[in-house]
Amino acid sequence: MPKSVFTDAYASVVAFLVALRREKGVSQVELAKRLGKTQQFISNIETGERRMDVVEFYAIVKALGANPEATFSELARKLPENVKI
Repeated sequence: MPKSVFTDAYASVVAFLVALRREKGVSQVELAKRLGKTQQFISNIETGERRMDVVEFYAIVKALGANPEATFSELARKLPENVKI
């Protein structure tokens, strides 16, 4: 079984966050600055080279100026009902 970082569901999570970042008009550099991280950190998450945990998801969403609870609810509705891990 593949690691979940490479599943379609995980790719959907990452794509959702990339779309949110772009919708907010925030560059990888600016998001990294807001988080106190490097642009490479953001790039590695967005390219799937680095797995993001729930705390990082929360911090990224907050740094983008969005509501983490509402954002996760929206994301959850878009994921398949049976997610394999």
